[in-house]
Amino acid sequence: MRFPFDLPNLRQRPWRSRPGTTVPLTRKAFYDLAAETRQMATDLARYDQHRVDLGQCRLFNAWLPKVKRYDRLAARLADLSPARPISRLQVLVVGAAAGLALLLFIPLQVGPVSGRIVVYAYALALILFFFIPERFYGTTVELLEAKLLRIVETMEDLLLHGELDFSEAAFFRVKTNLTEAKRELRQQLDLAHRPWPRG
Repeated sequence: MRFPFDLPNLRQRPWRSRPGTTVPLTRKAFYDLAAETRQMATDLARYDQHRVDLGQCRLFNAWLPKVKRYDRLAARLADLSPARPISRLQVLVVGAAAGLALLLFIPLQVGPVSGRIVVYAYALALILFFFIPERFYGTTVELLEAKLLRIVETMEDLLLHGELDFSEAAFFRVKTNLTEAKRELRQQLDLAHRPWPRG
């Protein structure tokens, strides 16, 4: 999986803009961002929409501050929150560790019978938790796509209002990238909510 930006450097030095400081959104930066959104939309389509992918969450969180540092995007995307890279496996591991602690210490505090009741109830709760959709505590691929779609639509609005003063060729190239990214994201979001056929 390749991104148009330098992924190794992005991981080592994520973009971090100081609060209240922005940089001008140049035509070159806008052009590059449009290409990046298209590539990210294509890559997200390869993953299960209803699951949390930790790698994609971290990539998005490293990329989002880069987007927000530009003056014409910062205000429009100020309330766009980072992804929550919390997977079901992580939660279950923490829960299992807490359950083990309960198994060791609760009987000493409340007696063996009451301790077993507490541990069994906790184990049942942990099993039931397994069936809770990941979107309630983490950012699924579907939610990542929704966040990326908002960025794409914001950029498209800037482009169509002529705020970047592109040449005709560059305009259509950027428009194509944004249109394809939006089409891919909307298609994936539609599939995520489409009911499965019975039979």
